Amino acid sequence: MQFGLTEEQSMIIDTTRAFVENELYPHEAEVERTGHLPMEIIKDVQVKAIEAGLYAANMPEEVGGAGLDTLTWLMYEKELGRANYALHWTCVARPSNILMAGTDEQKEKYLYPCMKGEKWDCLAMTEPGAGSDLRGMTATARADGDDFILNGTKHFISHADIADFSIVFMATGEEDTPRGPKKLITAFFVDKDTPGFTVRDGYRNVSHRGYTNAVLEFDDCRIPKSAMLGELHKGFDLANTWLGATRLQVAATCLGRAERAMQHAVEYSAERKQFGQQIGKFQGISFKLADMATELKAADLLTWEAGWKFDQGTVTESDMSMAKLKATEMLAMVADEAIQIHGGMGLMDELPLERIWRDARVERIWEGTSEIQRHIISRELLRPLGG
Repeated sequence: MQFGLTEEQSMIIDTTRAFVENELYPHEAEVERTGHLPMEIIKDVQVKAIEAGLYAANMPEEVGGAGLDTLTWLMYEKELGRANYALHWTCVARPSNILMAGTDEQKEKYLYPCMKGEKWDCLAMTEPGAGSDLRGMTATARADGDDFILNGTKHFISHADIADFSIVFMATGEEDTPRGPKKLITAFFVDKDTPGFTVRDGYRNVSHRGYTNAVLEFDDCRIPKSAMLGELHKGFDLANTWLGATRLQVAATCLGRAERAMQHAVEYSAERKQFGQQIGKFQGISFKLADMATELKAADLLTWEAGWKFDQGTVTESDMSMAKLKATEMLAMVADEAIQIHGGMGLMDELPLERIWRDARVERIWEGTSEIQRHIISRELLRPLGG
């Protein structure tokens, strides 16, 4: 693993950071104040992102993406992660890689319009009674002639309100396992205007204002068998194959926000004076900065190593879980300490710190809770010994 940046990586980092600072930061205050990201802002920034070559940069070159290797893509994600989540995710969209698993016809209908900024996708897995236990889902898809009939509810579905279609995971059967019966899962494309498919407003969230979630309801929703993504009963394998790096994406965006909070803390520690000297000279502050920097560097290295190993084909579930666990918990610590260093001003919305602090909370929950990550790591340690 090389620790130096290539010329291309440095260019991507500089370009993305400049775009974030010039095109996303100016809209943050409005989105935070209103909790809403207006479509006119989305469209305006989207055009600029496409012109800058930053839109859908996570996707392969053959479908119009930037063709970035995983490590470079994570560096790009880190820079985007500095900004309000709704702004960078919606305006500089990164279509789900799972769209690559579609047929040629499905790619024409769903993938390529997403690449051009003409459509948005969303992934629907989580249910009110099935979060981390995906194979415990109760929403079903039943074959009926040349169609499937979908019934059930999904919730916490990110940006489903603006998505033109959903990639929905449904139980299509059951199999016996050593731990009892488990659902067999299949993925489907469901267009927003399909009869029997309703998108309802979700919950108000303390994190990521403007980045919405929704409740999806399926009531005898009939779709053709051609809407199936991948093979019957293979949805779990499909998700593991195409969505494995999402934990690293979360880790990378956390690094960006932590670095932004860290920068504010360092600058304030050098500028703010109390008792006749800079507060950074007091051990109570200087030790905080040292701990913050160390934790940030550790999370950086875990994330970059996992990204590098992903490209080498040697990454393990534990590698990705360690990166996600460390980065999300590090962000919470850095954001909290940055506010503590600023005192009362840290909680005021003149600075991005209170937002970063609020936004950090969800990172330890979505894409697998910290407890799930610890379970994955410990299981990988114990399995060779029969544990």
